[in-house]
Amino acid sequence: MTEPLVQIRGVSKHFHAKVPWPRGERVAPHLRVWRALSRMPATLRAVEDVSLDIQPGETLGLVGESGCGKSTLGRTVLRLLDPTRGEIRFEGQDISRLSQAALRPMRRHMQIIFQDPYASLNPRMTIGAAIGEPLDIHRLAASRDARAERVRELLGKVGLPADAANRYPHEFSGGQRQRVGIARALAVQPKFIVCDEPISALDVSIQAQIVNLLQDLQRAEGLTYLFISHDLKIVQHIADRVAVMYLGRVVELAPAAALYRAPRHPYSQALLSAVPVTDPRQRRDRVILQGDVPSPLRPPSGCAFHPRCPVKDKPKACFEDVPKLRVLAGGSQAACHVAE
Repeated sequence: MTEPLVQIRGVSKHFHAKVPWPRGERVAPHLRVWRALSRMPATLRAVEDVSLDIQPGETLGLVGESGCGKSTLGRTVLRLLDPTRGEIRFEGQDISRLSQAALRPMRRHMQIIFQDPYASLNPRMTIGAAIGEPLDIHRLAASRDARAERVRELLGKVGLPADAANRYPHEFSGGQRQRVGIARALAVQPKFIVCDEPISALDVSIQAQIVNLLQDLQRAEGLTYLFISHDLKIVQHIADRVAVMYLGRVVELAPAAALYRAPRHPYSQALLSAVPVTDPRQRRDRVILQGDVPSPLRPPSGCAFHPRCPVKDKPKACFEDVPKLRVLAGGSQAACHVAE
């Protein structure tokens, strides 16, 4: 088996936050306590102890509810955010503690496609300037003519006309702007791209076109993707393997076919039970989760999912011990004390 292109080992990302000020009439007797608490730093555990491998040419899907830490993990892997703990290796080299100067030559091999295609483009720059900027930063164009030719080539790869280079972002639709974002990510010939919910801001009619484009480019360019999304139907279509996140932790990791056929973690089962299907034979009993997602400022003890877990008669370990990902029958991995 080939060495993983990206190796993530025990990565955590924490943010410092303040204890929120409470509201309501019952606050008054405890003002002194809350004033003291508000001065104390709190830790928001956005990502906690995540370990994953991504193979060359693979698409690893990363799914979960909003706020579970998917985008934070993606940006941490690219070192757009520095990890609090853990190790990130790209092509065998540990990049988790590299200085920005040492990391800069490697950035051309690791790119990102953002969720909002309009916010990711400078409205004062032409499309040609936006796509050509990475070429200038990494000095990949020998001359102005070579730069212009490379921009035209990239526009063609993503299905846009050559004259788009002279226009501005506001002149394009959302799907076209996302194609520009893809072209800009491709400009430096990367090996690994984090697709951070690249279709969630687009019309449903356009989403399939962008996904098909990403797949075509992957085959043509030999790309590796970390595809982040909350749309499980899209992830099923594009991903080779899927990692399911809940409250900053990966709770299940499995080949896409195995996960969608027989999810092993109760949270994965609840997510997939809500996915619409056209074949009545594939329908699952709807699993309704009770309560809200706990705050990452105060995660529950033991398994973070246990307050909402629909499994009855849970063992004591669910309340006391944090479950680790372990291999189950069939090759899937689940962080669950009752996965069997």
